[in-house]
Amino acid sequence: MDFDNLFDRFRQIKIAIVGDVMLDTYWWGKVDRISPEAPVPVVAVSTKEQRIGGAGNVALNARSLEANVSLITVLGKDEAGEQLAKLLAQNHINTRYLVQSEKRITTNKIRIISRNQHMMRLDAELVNDLEKEDEDKLIFAFENYVATEEPDVVILEDYNKGVLTEYVITTIIKLCKKQNVIITVDPKRKNFFSYKQVDIFKPNLKETLDALNLLAENVGPNLLKDIHNLLEEKLSHNISLITLSEKGIFYHADKQGSIIPTHIRNVSDVSGAGDTVIAVASLVYAATRDIRLMTEMANIAGGLVCEDVGTVAIDKEKLLAECKQLIN
Repeated sequence: MDFDNLFDRFRQIKIAIVGDVMLDTYWWGKVDRISPEAPVPVVAVSTKEQRIGGAGNVALNARSLEANVSLITVLGKDEAGEQLAKLLAQNHINTRYLVQSEKRITTNKIRIISRNQHMMRLDAELVNDLEKEDEDKLIFAFENYVATEEPDVVILEDYNKGVLTEYVITTIIKLCKKQNVIITVDPKRKNFFSYKQVDIFKPNLKETLDALNLLAENVGPNLLKDIHNLLEEKLSHNISLITLSEKGIFYHADKQGSIIPTHIRNVSDVSGAGDTVIAVASLVYAATRDIRLMTEMANIAGGLVCEDVGTVAIDKEKLLAECKQLIN
C-alpha cells in the first residue's frame, strides 16, 4: 500500500457528519478556601477555553486528514451556538448547512477544574427529540448539501441528544442509498436498530451487548461472528465494525471477519477514541473499499489519540508514520 498516495486522496473526499454537536467549555482555577455561604470550595477562575465536542469532534478528525468536511446539525439561537459555528469555521469545517432552532438550546458542557481535578460539571442542554419543524429544516439542509456538494460519504454520529430522530435517520439513509453515497454510523442505544441498510455500523462492544440483551464474559471471534449475524438480521447492513476497548476492533463483512488487536501504548485518556475510529474508517473505506485496511488504520488511529490527555483529533503525520511501520 502506498500510504502517501492514500493520504493525498483523502483531500478529494467530501464527507458530512450529521448528528449531535456540543460545546465543551473548560474553566480552570485555584481553590484556596471554602465558601462562607455553603460548604463548597471557591474556585478562582483564571483561564477559560471552549472546544468542539460530540459530532464536531468527528468532523475535526476528518478535517485533520484534510478531507472536505461539512457538519450538519441543529443548534440553538444562542451564544453557545454562535461560538460553535465560529470554532467550526476556524477549523475549516463547512458550516453552510447548520440549522438554527428557536425551540432548542445548544448543548454546552462546562467543566470546572482545579489542580487537574474536576470540581464540577454543568450541562446546559435539551435531549428531547427534534420537533417536526426542526426535523424538516434539518432534512431540507441535508438535501441541499447532497445536491450541491455530491458527497462521497456521510457519517451519522449519535450522542442521544435528540438530533438523530428515527424520522431523520431513515430519511437520510434513504436519500444516501438513492444517491449512492456511502453511509456509516456510530450509534447509541435509543435508536440502535433504526440504522438499517447502512454500509458501516460501528458500535462499541458494551452498546452491542446491551442492545442485543446479551451477557458475555469471554468475548472471542466466534461470539463476535454470532453478534454480527444477529445485527445483520435486524439491520441488513454491510459491515460490522465493533470496537473492543483495549482488545482492538472486530470487523465482519461478506462472511469474512477478524479481530485486529491493539498495539501496545501508554494510554492516558480514551476520550474521543470512538470519534477518531469512525472518522478514519469512513475515509479509508471511501478511498479504498478495503475493509481490513480500513479496520487496521482506524485501530491505529484510535490508539494514537488515547496517548493524549483529553479529547484530541488525530495527528495526520503520526498516523501516516505508524501505518507505514505497522501495516504490511
